Amino acid sequence: MDCVDWLSWLDAPDYEFARQVLQRGVAALYFVAFLSSLNQFPALLGERGLLPVPDYLEGFGTRGRPTLFRWRYSDRLLRAVCAIGLAVSALLVAGLPQLGPPWLPLIAFLSLWLLYMSIVNVGQTFYGFGWEMLLLEAGFTVAFLGSDQTEPPRTIMILVAWLVFRLEFGAGMIKIRGGREWRDLTALYYHHETQPMPGPLSRQAHLLPRPFHRLEVLGNHFAQLVVPFFLFAPQPLASAAAGIVIFTQLWLVATGNFAWLNWIAIVLAFSAVSDQAAHAVLPFLPLDWHPEVTPGSRVTPLWWLVITLAATLLLVVLSYWPVRNLFSKRQLMNASFNRWQLVNTYGAFGTVTKQRIEIVVEGTLDEIPDDSADWREYSFKGKPGDVRRVPRQWAPYHLRLDWLMWFLPLRTVHEEWFYAFLSRLLEADRQVLRLLRHDPFDGGPPRWVRARSYLYRFATRAEFRETGDRWVRTPLYESIPPLSLRRSPGRAV
Repeated sequence: MDCVDWLSWLDAPDYEFARQVLQRGVAALYFVAFLSSLNQFPALLGERGLLPVPDYLEGFGTRGRPTLFRWRYSDRLLRAVCAIGLAVSALLVAGLPQLGPPWLPLIAFLSLWLLYMSIVNVGQTFYGFGWEMLLLEAGFTVAFLGSDQTEPPRTIMILVAWLVFRLEFGAGMIKIRGGREWRDLTALYYHHETQPMPGPLSRQAHLLPRPFHRLEVLGNHFAQLVVPFFLFAPQPLASAAAGIVIFTQLWLVATGNFAWLNWIAIVLAFSAVSDQAAHAVLPFLPLDWHPEVTPGSRVTPLWWLVITLAATLLLVVLSYWPVRNLFSKRQLMNASFNRWQLVNTYGAFGTVTKQRIEIVVEGTLDEIPDDSADWREYSFKGKPGDVRRVPRQWAPYHLRLDWLMWFLPLRTVHEEWFYAFLSRLLEADRQVLRLLRHDPFDGGPPRWVRARSYLYRFATRAEFRETGDRWVRTPLYESIPPLSLRRSPGRAV
Protein backbone atom coordinates (compact mmCIF):
# COMPACT_ATOMS: atom_id res chain seq x y z
CA MET A 1 0.00 0.00 0.00
CA ASP A 2 1.58 3.26 -1.10
CA CYS A 3 1.33 6.56 0.78
CA VAL A 4 -1.69 7.78 -1.18
CA ASP A 5 -3.63 4.57 -0.55
CA TRP A 6 -2.71 4.66 3.14
CA LEU A 7 -3.89 8.25 3.50
CA SER A 8 -7.14 7.48 1.68
CA TRP A 9 -7.76 4.55 4.06
CA LEU A 10 -7.73 7.00 6.96
CA ASP A 11 -10.92 8.55 5.57
CA ALA A 12 -14.28 6.83 6.03
CA PRO A 13 -16.58 8.48 3.49
CA ASP A 14 -19.21 5.75 3.89
CA TYR A 15 -19.86 6.74 7.53
CA GLU A 16 -21.24 10.24 7.16
CA PHE A 17 -24.61 9.24 8.65
CA ALA A 18 -22.80 7.67 11.61
CA ARG A 19 -20.86 10.89 12.17
CA GLN A 20 -24.06 12.95 12.12
CA VAL A 21 -25.67 10.67 14.71
CA LEU A 22 -22.58 10.58 16.91
CA GLN A 23 -21.99 14.32 17.00
CA ARG A 24 -25.61 15.39 17.40
CA GLY A 25 -26.57 12.50 19.68
CA VAL A 26 -23.68 12.94 22.11
CA ALA A 27 -24.29 16.71 22.14
CA ALA A 28 -27.98 16.10 22.93
CA LEU A 29 -27.02 13.95 25.91
CA TYR A 30 -24.64 16.65 27.13
CA PHE A 31 -27.60 19.03 26.94
CA VAL A 32 -29.60 16.69 29.18
CA ALA A 33 -26.66 16.33 31.58
CA PHE A 34 -26.18 20.09 31.94
CA LEU A 35 -29.94 20.58 32.34
CA SER A 36 -30.02 17.95 35.09
CA SER A 37 -27.14 19.70 36.86
CA LEU A 38 -28.71 23.14 36.50
CA ASN A 39 -31.93 21.90 38.10
CA GLN A 40 -30.46 19.75 40.88
CA PHE A 41 -26.84 20.62 41.66
CA PRO A 42 -27.48 23.70 43.87
CA ALA A 43 -29.88 21.79 46.13
CA LEU A 44 -27.70 18.69 46.35
CA LEU A 45 -24.17 20.13 46.30
CA GLY A 46 -24.43 23.91 46.22
CA GLU A 47 -23.52 26.47 48.85
CA ARG A 48 -26.38 25.21 51.06
CA GLY A 49 -26.59 21.76 49.51
CA LEU A 50 -26.74 18.40 51.22
CA LEU A 51 -23.01 17.92 50.55
CA PRO A 52 -21.75 21.48 49.94
CA VAL A 53 -18.95 21.75 47.41
CA PRO A 54 -17.17 24.53 49.39
CA ASP A 55 -16.84 22.17 52.37
CA TYR A 56 -15.62 19.39 50.07
CA LEU A 57 -12.99 21.60 48.47
CA GLU A 58 -11.80 22.85 51.84
CA GLY A 59 -11.60 19.40 53.39
CA PHE A 60 -10.47 17.16 50.55
CA GLY A 61 -9.63 19.35 47.57
CA THR A 62 -10.21 17.62 44.26
CA ARG A 63 -7.46 15.03 44.79
CA GLY A 64 -5.70 16.06 41.61
CA ARG A 65 -8.80 15.93 39.43
CA PRO A 66 -9.24 18.88 37.06
CA THR A 67 -12.15 21.24 37.72
CA LEU A 68 -12.92 24.89 37.15
CA PHE A 69 -14.11 25.04 40.76
CA ARG A 70 -10.72 24.21 42.25
CA TRP A 71 -10.14 27.79 43.46
CA ARG A 72 -13.70 28.99 43.93
CA TYR A 73 -17.22 27.64 43.93
CA SER A 74 -20.51 29.50 43.93
CA ASP A 75 -23.99 28.56 42.81
CA ARG A 76 -23.86 31.47 40.41
CA LEU A 77 -20.68 30.13 38.79
CA LEU A 78 -22.21 26.66 38.58
CA ARG A 79 -25.25 28.04 36.78
CA ALA A 80 -22.97 29.92 34.37
CA VAL A 81 -21.08 26.70 33.57
CA CYS A 82 -24.38 24.90 32.93
CA ALA A 83 -25.70 27.74 30.78
CA ILE A 84 -22.57 27.70 28.60
CA GLY A 85 -22.79 23.91 28.34
CA LEU A 86 -26.45 24.09 27.31
CA ALA A 87 -25.72 26.71 24.65
CA VAL A 88 -22.73 24.88 23.14
CA SER A 89 -24.49 21.51 23.10
CA ALA A 90 -27.59 23.05 21.49
CA LEU A 91 -25.43 24.53 18.71
CA LEU A 92 -23.87 21.11 18.10
CA VAL A 93 -27.27 19.42 18.00
CA ALA A 94 -28.29 21.97 15.37
CA GLY A 95 -25.12 21.14 13.44
CA LEU A 96 -23.86 24.72 13.23
CA PRO A 97 -20.21 24.24 14.33
CA GLN A 98 -20.00 21.25 11.97
CA LEU A 99 -20.50 23.63 9.03
CA GLY A 100 -17.16 25.29 9.72
CA PRO A 101 -13.58 24.00 9.74
CA PRO A 102 -12.88 20.80 11.74
CA TRP A 103 -11.27 22.69 14.61
CA LEU A 104 -14.61 24.35 15.41
CA PRO A 105 -16.56 21.24 16.53
CA LEU A 106 -13.32 20.04 18.14
CA ILE A 107 -13.22 23.08 20.40
CA ALA A 108 -16.96 22.85 21.06
CA PHE A 109 -16.84 19.22 22.21
CA LEU A 110 -13.67 19.68 24.24
CA SER A 111 -15.39 22.62 25.95
CA LEU A 112 -18.33 20.38 26.88
CA TRP A 113 -15.92 17.74 28.14
CA LEU A 114 -14.00 20.19 30.35
CA LEU A 115 -17.12 21.94 31.65
CA TYR A 116 -18.92 18.75 32.58
CA MET A 117 -15.77 17.19 34.03
CA SER A 118 -15.55 20.23 36.31
CA ILE A 119 -19.00 19.37 37.64
CA VAL A 120 -18.42 15.62 37.95
CA ASN A 121 -15.15 16.03 39.83
CA VAL A 122 -16.84 17.92 42.66
CA GLY A 123 -20.11 16.00 42.49
CA GLN A 124 -19.11 13.43 45.12
CA THR A 125 -21.60 10.58 45.60
CA PHE A 126 -24.31 12.33 43.58
CA TYR A 127 -22.09 12.05 40.49
CA GLY A 128 -20.58 8.66 41.22
CA PHE A 129 -22.31 6.86 38.33
CA GLY A 130 -20.64 5.05 35.46
CA TRP A 131 -22.51 7.01 32.81
CA GLU A 132 -20.85 10.22 33.95
CA MET A 133 -17.39 9.03 32.87
CA LEU A 134 -18.97 7.38 29.81
CA LEU A 135 -20.36 10.73 28.68
CA LEU A 136 -17.00 12.40 29.31
CA GLU A 137 -15.10 9.81 27.29
CA ALA A 138 -17.66 9.94 24.48
CA GLY A 139 -17.47 13.73 24.32
CA PHE A 140 -13.68 13.69 24.09
CA THR A 141 -13.62 10.98 21.41
CA VAL A 142 -16.27 12.39 19.08
CA ALA A 143 -14.54 15.78 19.30
CA PHE A 144 -12.12 14.45 16.69
CA LEU A 145 -14.76 13.44 14.12
CA GLY A 146 -14.17 16.63 12.18
CA SER A 147 -16.71 18.73 10.30
CA ASP A 148 -18.64 18.69 7.04
CA GLN A 149 -15.51 20.00 5.32
CA THR A 150 -13.62 16.72 5.94
CA GLU A 151 -14.34 13.03 5.60
CA PRO A 152 -15.06 11.13 8.83
CA PRO A 153 -11.73 9.88 10.23
CA ARG A 154 -11.69 6.08 10.19
CA THR A 155 -9.45 5.66 13.26
CA ILE A 156 -11.79 7.76 15.40
CA MET A 157 -14.82 5.76 14.20
CA ILE A 158 -12.99 2.58 15.21
CA LEU A 159 -12.19 4.06 18.61
CA VAL A 160 -15.86 4.88 19.17
CA ALA A 161 -16.69 1.25 18.32
CA TRP A 162 -13.95 0.26 20.80
CA LEU A 163 -15.76 2.31 23.43
CA VAL A 164 -18.99 0.41 22.68
CA PHE A 165 -17.06 -2.86 22.91
CA ARG A 166 -15.72 -1.99 26.37
CA LEU A 167 -19.16 -0.88 27.51
CA GLU A 168 -20.94 -4.03 26.34
CA PHE A 169 -18.27 -6.69 26.82
CA GLY A 170 -17.28 -5.24 30.19
CA ALA A 171 -20.88 -5.42 31.37
CA GLY A 172 -21.16 -8.99 30.11
CA MET A 173 -18.01 -10.12 31.88
CA ILE A 174 -19.10 -8.45 35.12
CA LYS A 175 -22.33 -10.46 34.99
CA ILE A 176 -20.65 -13.77 34.22
CA ARG A 177 -18.19 -13.24 37.06
CA GLY A 178 -20.86 -11.83 39.37
CA GLY A 179 -24.01 -13.29 40.85
CA ARG A 180 -25.05 -16.87 40.20
CA GLU A 181 -28.38 -15.59 38.89
CA TRP A 182 -26.69 -14.54 35.64
CA ARG A 183 -25.20 -17.99 35.15
CA ASP A 184 -28.35 -19.95 35.98
CA LEU A 185 -30.45 -17.55 33.85
CA THR A 186 -32.74 -16.39 36.68
CA ALA A 187 -31.55 -12.75 36.95
CA LEU A 188 -34.55 -11.35 35.10
CA TYR A 189 -36.91 -13.05 37.54
CA TYR A 190 -36.05 -10.11 39.81
CA HIS A 191 -34.42 -7.29 37.84
CA HIS A 192 -37.48 -5.55 36.39
CA GLU A 193 -38.98 -5.34 39.89
CA THR A 194 -35.87 -4.44 41.89
CA GLN A 195 -34.03 -2.12 39.45
CA PRO A 196 -33.29 1.37 40.83
CA MET A 197 -36.07 3.25 39.05
CA PRO A 198 -38.77 1.25 37.25
CA GLY A 199 -40.52 2.72 34.22
CA PRO A 200 -44.14 2.56 33.07
CA LEU A 201 -43.64 -0.83 31.40
CA SER A 202 -41.46 -2.43 34.09
CA ARG A 203 -44.35 -4.18 35.82
CA GLN A 204 -45.61 -5.66 32.56
CA ALA A 205 -42.07 -6.85 31.79
CA HIS A 206 -41.77 -8.40 35.25
CA LEU A 207 -45.05 -10.30 34.83
CA LEU A 208 -43.95 -11.97 31.58
CA PRO A 209 -43.56 -15.79 31.81
CA ARG A 210 -40.38 -17.05 33.44
CA PRO A 211 -39.21 -18.91 30.32
CA PHE A 212 -39.20 -15.54 28.55
CA HIS A 213 -37.03 -14.08 31.32
CA ARG A 214 -34.54 -16.91 30.82
CA LEU A 215 -34.46 -16.07 27.11
CA GLU A 216 -33.88 -12.43 28.08
CA VAL A 217 -30.75 -13.43 30.01
CA LEU A 218 -29.50 -15.62 27.16
CA GLY A 219 -30.10 -12.76 24.73
CA ASN A 220 -28.23 -10.40 27.06
CA HIS A 221 -25.22 -12.72 27.22
CA PHE A 222 -25.19 -13.05 23.42
CA ALA A 223 -25.51 -9.29 22.91
CA GLN A 224 -22.78 -8.44 25.41
CA LEU A 225 -20.28 -11.30 25.09
CA VAL A 226 -20.46 -12.27 21.40
CA VAL A 227 -21.92 -9.41 19.36
CA PRO A 228 -19.35 -6.71 20.36
CA PHE A 229 -16.57 -8.53 18.49
CA PHE A 230 -18.50 -8.16 15.24
CA LEU A 231 -18.48 -4.37 15.54
CA PHE A 232 -15.02 -4.59 13.94
CA ALA A 233 -16.05 -7.05 11.21
CA PRO A 234 -16.48 -6.11 7.53
CA GLN A 235 -19.80 -4.71 6.41
CA PRO A 236 -22.62 -5.61 6.62
CA LEU A 237 -21.72 -7.70 9.70
CA ALA A 238 -20.61 -4.63 11.64
CA SER A 239 -23.91 -2.86 10.94
CA ALA A 240 -25.84 -5.98 11.95
CA ALA A 241 -23.90 -6.14 15.22
CA ALA A 242 -24.65 -2.48 15.87
CA GLY A 243 -28.32 -3.16 15.14
CA ILE A 244 -28.41 -5.88 17.81
CA VAL A 245 -26.80 -3.55 20.35
CA ILE A 246 -29.33 -0.83 19.49
CA PHE A 247 -32.28 -3.24 19.76
CA THR A 248 -31.24 -4.62 23.16
CA GLN A 249 -30.63 -1.11 24.48
CA LEU A 250 -34.08 0.00 23.28
CA TRP A 251 -35.58 -2.89 25.26
CA LEU A 252 -33.78 -1.58 28.35
CA VAL A 253 -35.07 1.93 27.61
CA ALA A 254 -38.62 0.57 27.41
CA THR A 255 -38.40 -1.35 30.69
CA GLY A 256 -36.42 0.96 32.98
CA ASN A 257 -34.90 4.35 33.76
CA PHE A 258 -31.11 4.31 33.58
CA ALA A 259 -30.47 8.01 32.94
CA TRP A 260 -28.60 8.33 29.63
CA LEU A 261 -26.73 5.00 29.90
CA ASN A 262 -28.85 3.17 27.31
CA TRP A 263 -29.28 6.21 25.09
CA ILE A 264 -25.56 6.86 24.82
CA ALA A 265 -24.95 3.19 24.03
CA ILE A 266 -27.49 3.50 21.20
CA VAL A 267 -25.86 6.65 19.86
CA LEU A 268 -22.32 5.24 20.03
CA ALA A 269 -23.35 1.98 18.36
CA PHE A 270 -24.02 3.92 15.15
CA SER A 271 -20.24 4.18 14.75
CA ALA A 272 -20.39 0.74 13.11
CA VAL A 273 -23.36 1.52 10.82
CA SER A 274 -22.41 2.33 7.22
CA ASP A 275 -24.39 4.73 5.04
CA GLN A 276 -25.50 1.81 2.84
CA ALA A 277 -26.84 -0.13 5.83
CA ALA A 278 -28.64 2.93 7.21
CA HIS A 279 -30.21 3.61 3.79
CA ALA A 280 -31.30 -0.04 3.47
CA VAL A 281 -33.18 0.12 6.78
CA LEU A 282 -34.37 3.73 6.37
CA PRO A 283 -34.71 4.36 2.62
CA PHE A 284 -35.55 8.04 3.14
CA LEU A 285 -31.96 8.64 4.29
CA PRO A 286 -29.72 9.86 1.48
CA LEU A 287 -26.78 7.81 0.29
CA ASP A 288 -24.92 10.98 -0.63
CA TRP A 289 -24.95 13.42 2.28
CA HIS A 290 -23.08 16.11 0.38
CA PRO A 291 -24.33 16.08 -3.25
CA GLU A 292 -22.92 19.55 -3.80
CA VAL A 293 -19.40 18.22 -3.18
CA THR A 294 -17.64 16.60 -6.13
CA PRO A 295 -15.88 13.27 -5.48
CA GLY A 296 -12.43 13.76 -4.09
CA SER A 297 -12.87 17.46 -3.34
CA ARG A 298 -13.06 16.93 0.42
CA VAL A 299 -9.36 16.54 1.08
CA THR A 300 -8.38 16.12 4.72
CA PRO A 301 -5.81 18.82 5.65
CA LEU A 302 -2.50 17.47 6.84
CA TRP A 303 -2.73 19.40 10.12
CA TRP A 304 -6.09 17.80 10.87
CA LEU A 305 -4.76 14.36 10.00
CA VAL A 306 -1.91 14.89 12.48
CA ILE A 307 -4.39 15.90 15.21
CA THR A 308 -6.65 12.88 14.67
CA LEU A 309 -3.69 10.48 14.58
CA ALA A 310 -2.27 12.01 17.77
CA ALA A 311 -5.66 11.56 19.47
CA THR A 312 -5.80 8.00 18.16
CA LEU A 313 -2.35 7.21 19.54
CA LEU A 314 -3.26 8.68 22.94
CA LEU A 315 -6.46 6.64 23.24
CA VAL A 316 -4.74 3.46 22.05
CA VAL A 317 -2.00 3.83 24.66
CA LEU A 318 -4.56 4.51 27.39
CA SER A 319 -6.40 1.33 26.35
CA TYR A 320 -3.75 -0.85 28.00
CA TRP A 321 -5.28 -0.54 31.47
CA PRO A 322 -8.93 -1.31 30.59
CA VAL A 323 -7.83 -4.27 28.42
CA ARG A 324 -5.87 -5.68 31.33
CA ASN A 325 -8.88 -5.10 33.58
CA LEU A 326 -11.28 -6.89 31.21
CA PHE A 327 -9.32 -10.12 31.56
CA SER A 328 -8.57 -9.76 35.26
CA LYS A 329 -10.20 -12.10 37.77
CA ARG A 330 -10.75 -9.01 39.93
CA GLN A 331 -12.38 -6.97 37.20
CA LEU A 332 -13.22 -3.43 38.25
CA MET A 333 -16.63 -2.03 37.34
CA ASN A 334 -17.00 1.61 36.20
CA ALA A 335 -13.46 2.71 36.95
CA SER A 336 -11.15 5.32 35.45
CA PHE A 337 -7.39 4.86 35.28
CA ASN A 338 -6.49 8.52 34.78
CA ARG A 339 -7.67 11.83 36.15
CA TRP A 340 -9.03 12.91 32.74
CA GLN A 341 -11.52 10.00 32.76
CA LEU A 342 -10.53 8.73 29.32
CA VAL A 343 -10.62 5.09 28.12
CA ASN A 344 -12.39 3.79 31.20
CA THR A 345 -13.78 0.41 32.14
CA TYR A 346 -17.52 -0.11 32.39
CA GLY A 347 -20.08 -2.58 33.65
CA ALA A 348 -23.29 -2.76 35.65
CA PHE A 349 -25.46 -5.13 37.67
CA GLY A 350 -22.90 -7.81 38.40
CA THR A 351 -25.44 -9.02 40.94
CA VAL A 352 -29.19 -8.52 40.98
CA THR A 353 -31.08 -7.54 44.11
CA LYS A 354 -33.72 -10.16 44.96
CA GLN A 355 -35.98 -7.93 47.08
CA ARG A 356 -36.94 -4.30 46.80
CA ILE A 357 -36.67 -2.34 50.05
CA GLU A 358 -37.73 1.30 49.88
CA ILE A 359 -37.02 4.05 52.38
CA VAL A 360 -40.17 6.10 52.96
CA VAL A 361 -39.79 9.55 54.51
CA GLU A 362 -42.63 10.94 56.62
CA GLY A 363 -43.29 14.11 58.60
CA THR A 364 -45.79 15.21 61.21
CA LEU A 365 -46.98 18.46 62.82
CA ASP A 366 -47.97 16.73 66.06
CA GLU A 367 -46.14 17.45 69.30
CA ILE A 368 -45.63 13.80 70.22
CA PRO A 369 -44.17 11.73 67.35
CA ASP A 370 -45.63 8.34 68.25
CA ASP A 371 -47.56 5.96 66.00
CA SER A 372 -50.82 7.77 66.76
CA ALA A 373 -49.49 10.97 65.20
CA ASP A 374 -50.64 12.15 61.77
CA TRP A 375 -47.65 11.04 59.69
CA ARG A 376 -47.65 12.29 56.10
CA GLU A 377 -45.49 10.79 53.37
CA TYR A 378 -43.17 12.79 51.12
CA SER A 379 -43.45 11.71 47.49
CA PHE A 380 -40.46 11.45 45.14
CA LYS A 381 -40.55 12.03 41.40
CA GLY A 382 -39.09 8.75 40.23
CA LYS A 383 -38.72 6.20 42.98
CA PRO A 384 -41.72 4.07 44.05
CA GLY A 385 -43.95 5.48 46.75
CA ASP A 386 -47.70 5.61 46.11
CA VAL A 387 -48.71 2.00 45.40
CA ARG A 388 -51.28 3.10 42.78
CA ARG A 389 -49.05 5.40 40.80
CA VAL A 390 -47.72 4.32 37.40
CA PRO A 391 -43.90 4.79 37.35
CA ARG A 392 -42.90 7.53 34.94
CA GLN A 393 -40.34 7.47 32.16
CA TRP A 394 -37.56 9.88 33.11
CA ALA A 395 -34.53 8.66 31.17
CA PRO A 396 -32.37 10.11 29.76
CA TYR A 397 -32.96 12.75 32.46
CA HIS A 398 -31.19 11.80 35.69
CA LEU A 399 -32.99 12.09 39.05
CA ARG A 400 -29.97 11.94 41.32
CA LEU A 401 -31.73 12.10 44.68
CA ASP A 402 -34.10 9.29 43.74
CA TRP A 403 -31.23 7.09 42.58
CA LEU A 404 -29.33 7.51 45.85
CA MET A 405 -32.50 6.71 47.78
CA TRP A 406 -32.43 3.28 46.10
CA PHE A 407 -28.88 2.68 47.35
CA LEU A 408 -29.68 3.48 50.99
CA PRO A 409 -31.05 0.03 52.01
CA LEU A 410 -28.15 -1.65 50.19
CA ARG A 411 -25.56 0.34 52.15
CA THR A 412 -26.80 2.17 55.21
CA VAL A 413 -29.44 4.81 55.86
CA HIS A 414 -26.94 6.58 58.09
CA GLU A 415 -25.42 8.54 55.21
CA GLU A 416 -24.33 12.13 55.84
CA TRP A 417 -26.31 13.43 52.88
CA PHE A 418 -29.49 11.66 54.03
CA TYR A 419 -29.41 13.24 57.48
CA ALA A 420 -28.78 16.58 55.79
CA PHE A 421 -31.81 15.87 53.56
CA LEU A 422 -34.01 15.22 56.61
CA SER A 423 -32.77 18.45 58.19
CA ARG A 424 -33.68 20.40 55.05
CA LEU A 425 -37.18 18.93 55.20
CA LEU A 426 -37.47 20.16 58.80
CA GLU A 427 -36.43 23.60 57.55
CA ALA A 428 -38.79 23.37 54.56
CA ASP A 429 -35.88 24.29 52.32
CA ARG A 430 -37.36 25.38 48.99
CA GLN A 431 -34.48 24.11 46.86
CA VAL A 432 -34.75 20.62 48.31
CA LEU A 433 -38.55 20.54 48.20
CA ARG A 434 -38.40 21.29 44.47
CA LEU A 435 -36.63 17.96 44.02
CA LEU A 436 -39.72 16.16 45.31
CA ARG A 437 -42.96 15.30 43.58
CA HIS A 438 -45.20 16.18 46.51
CA ASP A 439 -44.69 18.04 49.78
CA PRO A 440 -47.48 17.04 52.18
CA PHE A 441 -47.03 20.28 54.13
CA ASP A 442 -47.39 22.67 51.17
CA GLY A 443 -44.07 24.41 51.77
CA GLY A 444 -44.35 24.55 55.56
CA PRO A 445 -41.95 22.87 58.02
CA PRO A 446 -43.01 19.71 59.84
CA ARG A 447 -42.27 19.35 63.53
CA TRP A 448 -40.80 15.86 63.17
CA VAL A 449 -39.55 13.65 60.33
CA ARG A 450 -38.68 9.96 60.27
CA ALA A 451 -37.65 7.24 57.80
CA ARG A 452 -39.32 3.84 57.54
CA SER A 453 -38.43 0.75 55.51
CA TYR A 454 -40.95 -1.08 53.37
CA LEU A 455 -40.75 -4.20 51.25
CA TYR A 456 -42.15 -3.47 47.78
CA ARG A 457 -43.15 -5.92 45.07
CA PHE A 458 -45.18 -5.60 41.90
CA ALA A 459 -48.83 -6.59 42.25
CA THR A 460 -49.93 -9.60 40.26
CA ARG A 461 -52.60 -9.15 37.60
CA ALA A 462 -55.21 -10.62 39.96
CA GLU A 463 -54.17 -8.30 42.79
CA PHE A 464 -54.32 -5.30 40.46
CA ARG A 465 -57.82 -6.20 39.27
CA GLU A 466 -58.97 -6.51 42.88
CA THR A 467 -57.33 -3.43 44.42
CA GLY A 468 -56.09 -1.19 41.61
CA ASP A 469 -52.67 -1.16 43.29
CA ARG A 470 -49.57 -1.60 41.12
CA TRP A 471 -47.35 -2.24 44.10
CA VAL A 472 -47.83 -4.30 47.23
CA ARG A 473 -45.84 -2.94 50.16
CA THR A 474 -45.21 -4.41 53.59
CA PRO A 475 -43.89 -2.33 56.51
CA LEU A 476 -40.61 -3.63 57.89
CA TYR A 477 -39.09 -1.36 60.53
CA GLU A 478 -38.31 2.20 61.47
CA SER A 479 -34.98 3.03 59.82
CA ILE A 480 -34.47 6.41 61.51
CA PRO A 481 -36.59 7.39 64.53
CA PRO A 482 -38.37 10.76 64.66
CA LEU A 483 -36.04 13.76 64.41
CA SER A 484 -36.69 17.44 65.03
CA LEU A 485 -34.41 20.41 64.47
CA ARG A 486 -33.36 20.18 68.09
CA ARG A 487 -32.71 16.46 67.90
CA SER A 488 -31.42 16.09 64.34
CA PRO A 489 -27.83 14.90 63.76
CA GLY A 490 -27.76 16.80 60.45
CA ARG A 491 -26.06 20.12 59.78
CA ALA A 492 -29.23 22.05 60.58
CA VAL A 493 -28.87 21.53 64.32
